[in-house]
Amino acid sequence: MIRYRTATLADLVDVKALLWDQGPNQWNYLTEEGVEAEFALVEQGLAMVMVAVDKEQIIGFAVLMDGEVGLDTLSQYCTLSEIGYIGDVVVSSVYAGQGIATRLLQLCIEKSKQKGAHTVWIERHEENLASAGMMRKAGFQIVDTFYDPDKRSAGSRKTSILCYTIP
Repeated sequence: MIRYRTATLADLVDVKALLWDQGPNQWNYLTEEGVEAEFALVEQGLAMVMVAVDKEQIIGFAVLMDGEVGLDTLSQYCTLSEIGYIGDVVVSSVYAGQGIATRLLQLCIEKSKQKGAHTVWIERHEENLASAGMMRKAGFQIVDTFYDPDKRSAGSRKTSILCYTIP
């Protein structure tokens, strides 16, 4: 049975290992510097990681950041102090298609609501169908899509920014 919980600092080694094993693909923008910065935020208490666990093994995760430490570019769409921002989301390919990523996004939304956020934001490659599906199922709506050649090297090279409005 898959359980969901907030990661502990001790879990971060396993979370990073899952990220580097299952995260890289033509659609994802992963750099060593970016990953280290994201996990430093977790260690500083400015971000948290929701994990999916099966038999004590972390099989998926989502990183939720406070808006002020997420993407500065989101300030054109919202007030950063009033949002949550979801960074990396990864689920082991062995568990694909079971709704785990969608559930992790829903948990991030719930945590953001508890923190008083009005909206939760996330981004993906425009053509990343797996990410598009999990985001749609969690209730995210596309706000903007733009050419992003510094981040995207495959396909349309466009990034889609999505938002979930907390009721």
